Amino acid sequence: MPALSAGIISLALGYTLSQFYRAFLAVLTPVLRDQLGATPADLALSSGLWFIAFAVMQMPVGWGLDRYGPRRTVAVLLAAGGAGGATVFALAAAPWHLHAAMALLGIGCSPALMGPYYIFAREYPPAAFSTLAGMIVGFGSLGNILGAAPLVWVIEAAGWRATLWALAGLTLAVAVLVAACVRDPARPEGDHPDGSILQILRLRALWFILPLFFCNYAASAAIRGLWAAPYLEQVHGADAQLIGRATLAMGLAMVLGNFLVGPAVRLVGNLRRTILIFTAATLAVMMALWLFPDAGMGLAVLLLALIGLSGAGYPLLMAHGRSFLPAHLVGRGVTFLNMFSIGGVGMMQFASRPIYAGATAAYPPAQAFSMLFLFFLIPLAVGFLLYFLTPEADVD
Repeated sequence: MPALSAGIISLALGYTLSQFYRAFLAVLTPVLRDQLGATPADLALSSGLWFIAFAVMQMPVGWGLDRYGPRRTVAVLLAAGGAGGATVFALAAAPWHLHAAMALLGIGCSPALMGPYYIFAREYPPAAFSTLAGMIVGFGSLGNILGAAPLVWVIEAAGWRATLWALAGLTLAVAVLVAACVRDPARPEGDHPDGSILQILRLRALWFILPLFFCNYAASAAIRGLWAAPYLEQVHGADAQLIGRATLAMGLAMVLGNFLVGPAVRLVGNLRRTILIFTAATLAVMMALWLFPDAGMGLAVLLLALIGLSGAGYPLLMAHGRSFLPAHLVGRGVTFLNMFSIGGVGMMQFASRPIYAGATAAYPPAQAFSMLFLFFLIPLAVGFLLYFLTPEADVD
């Protein structure tokens, strides 16, 4: 099966929307504050609800993938939750409307990545998984770019409500394209019992990779999608245009990082060792932000971009975790791993609200954001150390 079939392309477009919706609040911060009275804490809650709704849906998505296949699972949820959530957002008149909209968007986007991953896991050789997974995430990360400076330009030209109405129509169109183009993989041969969480948790090889799943993506996702804008605005005095360009740089780095993960594995010669290198790089960058939050706009933008680049190890983690899953547990297994990852982002975003509120009450902006960066750094360091206990992947 060709990697770039029409079905895979339609699913990649759905994942592009998923990346866009999880990140676009960063550049909407000033306009939502001015027009709806939404504070950074409000938007942290809205963004966290996207990730929590996304995570809660992962096991139902896994059941849907195993039972109905990716075509119907992705198309139905993207149409109902994605287009529906964008519509609610366009009609928002108060911060709580944004909470409802973002929760709906999280539901709609919940199968966007797992649909193509399910196809890759079922129809392609295991050794190709990390490259294909990085490719789909890299392509989808264009949504991060569209949610940066280009979104600022569109909002300035058309207004944020008109932009959200257009996004609702676009999301519905992509859902229709998925329904028309995706071909579901054949069901596994043989008589297998239905998968369950208990069966997945009995796979001991997964135990020490789960903590890193929980916190690996949290730093880059939360900073890109939520904290980059207030950090640049409050610590470095950036305006909306500068924030848009800085988050664009971070988005471009995320795209580049995801396309580099496959070649990186081949260069290093070992999947587990490559994950350790990417995670160690993220730890180093987060430590620099913690120690030098006010060292200058240029360094801040560079460090944010490097977080996007080094934080692209998620497809590698998924490839490692997928290598331990038997065929009849692929759907529920990959969505369970994704639930840990996205759930970690949501929970850490929720927890970042009181950290931010307490730090801003006690410290000037630079010190407050230093404390926030430390909050993301510590769990990542713990997950990194525990990951050393995970066995090598079987991807031959």
